[in-house]
Amino acid sequence: GQRLSFQHGFRILVAMQVSNPDKPFFPERGLTKGDLVAYYRDVAECALPHLRRRPFHMKRFVNGVDGEFFHQKRVPANHPDFVDEVFVQFPSGHSTVFAIVDNVDALTWVANLGCIELHTWHSRVPEIEKPDYLLIDLDPTSDGQWPFVREIARVVREVMDELGLRSYPKTSGATGLHILAPIRPEVLFPDVRRFAKALAVEVERRIDDQAVATTTWKVADRVGVFVDFGQNARDRTIASAYSVRPTPDARVSAPLRWDEVATVEPAAFTLETMRAQIAYVGDPMRGMWRNPPSLRTRFKQLGLEP
Repeated sequence: GQRLSFQHGFRILVAMQVSNPDKPFFPERGLTKGDLVAYYRDVAECALPHLRRRPFHMKRFVNGVDGEFFHQKRVPANHPDFVDEVFVQFPSGHSTVFAIVDNVDALTWVANLGCIELHTWHSRVPEIEKPDYLLIDLDPTSDGQWPFVREIARVVREVMDELGLRSYPKTSGATGLHILAPIRPEVLFPDVRRFAKALAVEVERRIDDQAVATTTWKVADRVGVFVDFGQNARDRTIASAYSVRPTPDARVSAPLRWDEVATVEPAAFTLETMRAQIAYVGDPMRGMWRNPPSLRTRFKQLGLEP
């Protein structure tokens, strides 16, 4: 009953902004485009700190998860005023203008375009060449490795703690786990990647079992969970915190408290359950972007040239 009464109010509120709100987007769960937009409006206070001032990569599922999707980097020229934009030049010589999603109406607008996922760069305007977090992505190589992911996450946290980096875990919303460490935007992408690689290698060394954790780059040669440092690169995107993923169950990339990681199951977090999760535990990533540490001073701790 609550959801229905909320939906009624929601349709009045954003009738001008949402086209075809009854279009099925997650048929297996009976969820519509209107449900997706309502979710993003409800969690905007938690989601927007992770989106603000970042180039936003539009991946559009205009007919929901069962339909075709396409990537759209360039923001439509006729976008509304509440959607900001940023010009980006690529090494190839190509350029584009990305959307920037800074407010709840902009979030509504991209969801209405079929952007189920919130894909953003690791950097923010104006420092788009310098990421403001380091990412370790724990990516299972085969089914049944989620217990290994939990074990590796604990070691990643241990290494980050020793480096003086605050770490924030979240489910990827698919099969893995993201661990983010906010940093000052003062180091270029290649150097952040170099640091992340050394950190991942140290995690691999401590676990000392290739069947559990590996940094082997070649997919065919991997057995254990990939401790992926390669996402720390320019123009790479991840689904940000509180992003829905295009899975049949409308799974969400859910921020976690560290004491949840040992028992967490990714399937527990969906478009339908996240509001209650936030109401129960709050926002585990609240305040994470305040006063980030400098990465520059930490290279020597990993035996790297600054």
